[in-house]
Amino acid sequence: MQPLPGFRDFYPPDCAFRNLIFSRWRESCRRFNFVEYDGPLLEPIELYQKKSGDEIFGQIYHFIDKGSRAVALRPEMTPTLARMIEAHFKEYRKPIKWFSIPQLFRYERAQRGRLREHYQLNCDIVGEAGLEADIELINLAIDILLSFDLGKEDFVVRISDRHFWTEFLRKKGISEDNWYAFFQAIDKIEREPKEEIEKRLGALAKEVFEILENPPCWERFDIILEGLHNRGLGEFVRIDLGIVRGLAYYTGVVYEVFDRLGKFRAIAGGGRYDDLLKQIGGEDIAASGFGMGDVVLGEILREKQIIQPSFPRLDVYVVFPEGEKIPKGLLLIEKLRRSGFSVDFSFYPSKLKKQLAIAQSLNARFALFVSESIEEGVVEIKNMDERTQFSLPVDKLIEWLNQRAT
Repeated sequence: MQPLPGFRDFYPPDCAFRNLIFSRWRESCRRFNFVEYDGPLLEPIELYQKKSGDEIFGQIYHFIDKGSRAVALRPEMTPTLARMIEAHFKEYRKPIKWFSIPQLFRYERAQRGRLREHYQLNCDIVGEAGLEADIELINLAIDILLSFDLGKEDFVVRISDRHFWTEFLRKKGISEDNWYAFFQAIDKIEREPKEEIEKRLGALAKEVFEILENPPCWERFDIILEGLHNRGLGEFVRIDLGIVRGLAYYTGVVYEVFDRLGKFRAIAGGGRYDDLLKQIGGEDIAASGFGMGDVVLGEILREKQIIQPSFPRLDVYVVFPEGEKIPKGLLLIEKLRRSGFSVDFSFYPSKLKKQLAIAQSLNARFALFVSESIEEGVVEIKNMDERTQFSLPVDKLIEWLNQRAT
């Protein structure tokens, strides 16, 4: 049997690659003083309806559970974050800087860079309305990609601002009821024919395309660009008013990260969502954040062969030269493991040569020979890399291994 379409099996090498991505994500967030949180895989479907309306039903996995509750596998993390923050907002010092690495699910057509499940790093700053929060988040997104040895020639952050477009629409006398359709048209500019976009934009089309071709001055852009330039990151960003983000809840600065050659889908994207907590019944709290999925990032890293995950080496392979396992040898294995060393051995009696071959195949650092001499407090140990072998008192073994720990 095969996995469901759009879902993945993770064999040990895949887990090693995924865990490397997760470890870099966590380390970057730690350096920016973000702390980790998590939430439930299942949420009341109402949480997503408040934000997206009934159209969300066609995009998510949902069902009625045994308690007759309408629930959904989480398609995104931001509504869960908003629910959690709203419940305990007064307990935390502001601004709140949190991150999570949830597995998310969306029922949509599986294609390159977009599956029906994926893991995503979510980083959010809640309780700070100023542009410094947006600058900090863009800075973090750039630093994360730098941690994977990607450089300015590999990716670019394209920054926009919904405030610019909402001001434009107000001046044109466009009703707020039609704003979402306008943003959806802008969001599809790079994916649909120009004629189709012009039809969507109607009388605004000519002026919109002129603005996209030659972005006018906008004070908020100057503040963001100056902030990033002062951090030495000016070469990683550019203004692009064609970026608006498809989700309806974004309210201000928005951005997406792309590879420079345009071969892949967006690596990351985010922006300000100041009204979301209020939409789910909470307080009016400023918030901003971004998400970075593992699928597109993984595709880029594999293609560029920048990082090569490896399995941790086995510290010790215990060899029983006579084949039969000696009780004191099994006790020593347990003691080594409790001391933090990775230890393995053959479950069944086998010849010395075969046991050494297994130790070699497992890339063990040391082979530990446990024979009758252990009754006298002595074992033989072999450095598998240097091919050297010598006797060692059992009571000195852990100290000796600790001195050679990597």
